[in-house]
Amino acid sequence: MNDLVTVSQAAKAFDKDIHNIRYYIQYKRIKKYTLEGKLLHGRAKNGELRVSLSEIELFLKKHREKNQYHQNEGLDEELGFYDLSERERTKHVHRLHPYLGKFIPQLVEWFLAKNFHQGEIILDPFMGSGTTLVQGNEMGMHTIGLDVSEFNCRIAKVKTGKYDLPEAKLEILSIEKRLAAFSERLTTKAHKKIKLFPDKKFNELKATLLNEMESDYIKSWFAKRTILEIAYYRRLIKKYAQRDLLSVLLSRAVRSSRLVPHYDLATPKAPIEEGVEYWCKKHNKNCKPIEQLLVKIHNYSLDTIRRIAFFDSIRSDCLMEVIQGDSRKINLKKKLSGGPLNGMLIDGIFTSPPYVGQIDYHDQHLYAYELFGIKRNDDREIGPKKAGKSKKAREDYVKGISDVFRNVNKYLKKDAKIFIVANDKFNLYPEIAERSGMKIINEIHRAVTKRTEQGNNPYQETIFFLENKRL
Repeated sequence: MNDLVTVSQAAKAFDKDIHNIRYYIQYKRIKKYTLEGKLLHGRAKNGELRVSLSEIELFLKKHREKNQYHQNEGLDEELGFYDLSERERTKHVHRLHPYLGKFIPQLVEWFLAKNFHQGEIILDPFMGSGTTLVQGNEMGMHTIGLDVSEFNCRIAKVKTGKYDLPEAKLEILSIEKRLAAFSERLTTKAHKKIKLFPDKKFNELKATLLNEMESDYIKSWFAKRTILEIAYYRRLIKKYAQRDLLSVLLSRAVRSSRLVPHYDLATPKAPIEEGVEYWCKKHNKNCKPIEQLLVKIHNYSLDTIRRIAFFDSIRSDCLMEVIQGDSRKINLKKKLSGGPLNGMLIDGIFTSPPYVGQIDYHDQHLYAYELFGIKRNDDREIGPKKAGKSKKAREDYVKGISDVFRNVNKYLKKDAKIFIVANDKFNLYPEIAERSGMKIINEIHRAVTKRTEQGNNPYQETIFFLENKRL
């Protein structure tokens, strides 16, 4: 019984914060006990929750030993999140659509829990797929996200959307059923499907679908049958209310249905030949490229329903505002006027700007831009991969990032806390902070591992804590 203590006592014993211990409980690294030492499976009564000192000590020991490979001097052990499974790193709506360059939700949780309170307003001026918005909402904070990419904003709106769940489920399953009938008809004689797709009308339908698919990219990167299924599903979307949700679901399936090796979905260089086997490093056997959209639509339809339902069960009533535009110039006061956040100053920032010369953010979703005819804003990306990492590219990057923070600075409270996640190997952020009218208070270094589709070799990342100089 002497081993069982309160959460605050455990935090003091291991020189941790209380939220660290609660994190271990939430992710089942340690168990919960009653005052009498019995396992607790539900919610504890006020003041009765106990945790085991020996369990925490064992967990931290295993944590250190297991991940010694990833440890370098000066790296924060807790912020590596080494023990998290892929399922935990991509919980609920964070897996609705893949996105290169996003941070894991637990990193957001960690800093928001330590530095902000419920009801406060958090801004992410480099929103990406909306991780900060979702996690801030989950923790009872209002969130605002800005992004120059229209498709990024579509992903974020779908992740943060509030749905009529029965209606959304009905539409997702209905459109899948219609695609399944169409897909079967592509390989079935007319007499079996005469009522739905008679020969003459079906041939006309296929011809019009192919005529609608004008993209050379789509024609090159997908099997012929897949192209027809993509075109048919895209046409059906117009008949449903949840169009953004269905378009993101389709985009996710399209990404996985390209003529590329299964192990190279993130950054494929060129399509491979339809129907030809290759040695798959992911599955450790001979595989063929995907030649049918329906399989992925089926998998992702059920997954989408499950994920939006789970987030719906834990989300708060706090606002999540998604704003498309250039963060260097956007007028937040105007964008928020007339809404519940009108005239309110922002309590803090948690964001991860693009890394210089690392990713072309529009190109990573090229299939979606081609498929839906979405306007591209490549020329307004900061630090794109195509610009390289030369001295000129780094100078442009510093100016671009500084312009963003100078612009949003005027919407922050004087004592706002700013957290920037960056891989600053060129040591650019001291100058960025100076140009932005901010000062760096602290730097926290972490190892980044277990990146989806990018292997398990760690690289170092820095979380810069900044404040305004006007304090």
